[in-house]
Amino acid sequence: MTSPSIRPLRRTLLKLALALSILPIAGLAPASAGEAKPDAIRIGSTAPGHLKFILYRHKKLLEDEFSKEGIKIELTTFDGGSAATVALGSGALDFTYIGNNPSLRLAATGADVKLIGLSSWNRSNETQIVVKPDSPIRKIEDLKGKKVAYLSGTVRHSTFAKALKAAGLSIGDVESLNLGIESSGPALARGDVDAIVESTGPVQKLVEEGQARVIFDAGVSGSPEWAVPHLISVNGDFARKYPQIVARLLAVDVAAARWADANPEETIAIFVKETGNSDMAVRATYPNGKFYQDPEITDAAVRALQGEEAFMADAGLLKGKVDYRTWIDRSFYEAAIKRLAASN
Repeated sequence: MTSPSIRPLRRTLLKLALALSILPIAGLAPASAGEAKPDAIRIGSTAPGHLKFILYRHKKLLEDEFSKEGIKIELTTFDGGSAATVALGSGALDFTYIGNNPSLRLAATGADVKLIGLSSWNRSNETQIVVKPDSPIRKIEDLKGKKVAYLSGTVRHSTFAKALKAAGLSIGDVESLNLGIESSGPALARGDVDAIVESTGPVQKLVEEGQARVIFDAGVSGSPEWAVPHLISVNGDFARKYPQIVARLLAVDVAAARWADANPEETIAIFVKETGNSDMAVRATYPNGKFYQDPEITDAAVRALQGEEAFMADAGLLKGKVDYRTWIDRSFYEAAIKRLAASN
């Protein structure tokens, strides 16, 4: 007989298993009658959202887990990670699925936030630099003195700085414009900027439409060390008030990560539909049908974050210093894994 204490997540996973025939049934205990629970769980990601965030939205996974307890799920996208970190630090958000650069900057301020998992860690760096098809610009060195658009404080900003350094240049050698793809794409077409630094999906769409040409692909020409995990963070006050809720959310996260790798074609189709990226671009981002969504914070992941922090500090992209002992909290992931295993 199934215990009432494990039904919500069990329903979440069973829905996926029945629909796509892969997930084992597993679950975490819902909040008991005497346990505090929030009215809503508010999660932010950079638009259009990280993969598991998109799966949450498309498959209603968190609603399946928490709605029976009257807990609403609010999923919000932001143009950049900086705005999302402000919301997380202030308590306007409870969780974020965003890049490492904004997460590290927030942690370095000593904000009351905890790193509880990895949103993803794709070892193939997704940053590309594109110009107009007829541009005379052919390589990184040709960008000296040119107008280059990218969102400041993002992973792309950091990767661009690394690429310039490898070519003997610096950020100061280009004219930087703080623009997201919605503005930078049209600006490139008009000739208002000379180049765009963006992630693979958006720029590949421009390339396929004949509006851009790639001059640098960090996944091909960049150093493997440039690929640093994207992160899942929680507001510290929320984590202290609702530790079981945090663990249960991570259990859904783990299940979604496993489901993605087990169902690559369905996952790609969902990602294409939700982001508007082309099928070709998504397959280039996730080669061999692997999505690198495991949230476990490994020692290798921490070393990668420490290396990124050092680079950001040297490049003037970060103020303060991250205290990894207080910032990282693996207990929620460990609780999620133990209870998932026990329920199988």
